[in-house]
Amino acid sequence: MTAATESPFLFLHDQDDVAVARFQIEEGVQFQIPGSGEVVATREMIEFGHKVAVRKIQSGSPVRKYGQIIGFATIEIEAGSWVHMHNLGMGELSQTYEIGVDVPPAPDPITGRTFQGIVRPDGRVATRNYVGIISTVNCSATASKYVADAINAELLDDYPNIDGVVALTHKGGCAFEFAGSDHQQLARTMGGFAHHPNIGAYLVIGLGCEASQPSYLVEEHGLVQLDVGQPKDDKLPVMMNIQEQGGVAKTVDYAIGVLKELLPQANDVTRTSVPVSEIILGTECGGSDGNSGVTANPAVGYTSDLLVAMGATSILAEVPEMFGAEHMLVRRAVSEQVGAKLLERIRWWEDYARMFGVQIDNNPSVGNKKGGLTTIYEKSLGAVAKGGTTALRAVYEYAEKVTEKGFVIMDTPGFDPASVTGMIAGGANMIVFTTGRGSCFGCKPVPTIKIATNTPMYNKMEDDMDINAGRILDGATVEEVGEEILEKIISVASGEKTKSEAQGIGDEEFCPWVSGPVL
Repeated sequence: MTAATESPFLFLHDQDDVAVARFQIEEGVQFQIPGSGEVVATREMIEFGHKVAVRKIQSGSPVRKYGQIIGFATIEIEAGSWVHMHNLGMGELSQTYEIGVDVPPAPDPITGRTFQGIVRPDGRVATRNYVGIISTVNCSATASKYVADAINAELLDDYPNIDGVVALTHKGGCAFEFAGSDHQQLARTMGGFAHHPNIGAYLVIGLGCEASQPSYLVEEHGLVQLDVGQPKDDKLPVMMNIQEQGGVAKTVDYAIGVLKELLPQANDVTRTSVPVSEIILGTECGGSDGNSGVTANPAVGYTSDLLVAMGATSILAEVPEMFGAEHMLVRRAVSEQVGAKLLERIRWWEDYARMFGVQIDNNPSVGNKKGGLTTIYEKSLGAVAKGGTTALRAVYEYAEKVTEKGFVIMDTPGFDPASVTGMIAGGANMIVFTTGRGSCFGCKPVPTIKIATNTPMYNKMEDDMDINAGRILDGATVEEVGEEILEKIISVASGEKTKSEAQGIGDEEFCPWVSGPVL
């Protein structure tokens, strides 16, 4: 056997039954259990980010990580054994919900921090300045892309204050009930993007016969064209249909002509100093691993707390990835109504999964499991760390406009593009995205800061990662990395490009979530 001079494992809580490997650990490596002083030897190789049993665990017994239950042993597990899918299952978890019993006091205010933002005439604050082409249905997606490509290639050099023209296309828009819940949610999402402060001008393009009618979107969500001074009888259209225009080519030509009229005024913006309280931060984790809940997510949580102290807003999303951790969140709810709404959404997801014969525990992906995550409980306990420690002030529906300051939750699925799309539609003007496996992500018109949970992946994918939270495994503190994330948010909100923006990523990630059947 070999004895380690420094523990090769991370011990996260004194009640835990497992510890996390700081790097790949071979069979026969000895390690000491904090508190008891007992020395245990690994019985097999433990991969980086995976779990080792620190004591004998009886079959059927709960297994704890972060001081919380992450599942139940499916067989007897000896101390020093690898703990993963072969011996740990989801089981039945009985939670006690105590809404509002642990609401933290408001943090001490942090004043004086600003960033260089774009203030719209109505007071909304943008971090970017895009022109949006909103496709109401998949049938108008190609035409919308043709318009965006033409403007980006031929005209934008003359408009340096416009970050680009983005075609907001998707695969739906039909085969559901007109004005039904799915239609309303899709329209709410598209309307949220149209009204987003990062969209300086927009144009809606439809086919003409779809359920998701452009006229419904325009009327229900109050879409109006940028006023460029035309006479009342000669206003530029806010929407157009391919069938009415006489085909794709004629629609594209007409749309380009309209945009040529809009571009000068859309370009007429300057950045000015605005308080950090104008930031609405969307937090996301994708391609998670066993270190996500140890490094990057807690660091983002610390950043979230700092932003809340500055009067800003931080959104925690992906409600299926709160399953098994929701009892911790409702304790921080400022009211019975807020806590009950979160629990209602949790129950909805249980019913939704049951309807299709699947389990919420199907959520951890192949990559999540290779990275050391085993159950949805474990994934959730790490994911909610992004929400920091402040009071939970509101729970929002998907793509609902976020109006509350402080820490809030939005009900989104765990699928990253759909989740981020919902937060942006709700008003998020900055996104931070933690990843352990290496998610490559951007979502125009909002910049995405990608945060690596471990140093090996950061070094391998440095062209895509903005921050290395893996430094925490090497001795940096969560607070130090959290401060680094805050400074990066302020710099990017002021115009600095992220790694994904530098590569032009973000045109394909507009992904409205439609939960109902396709008829």
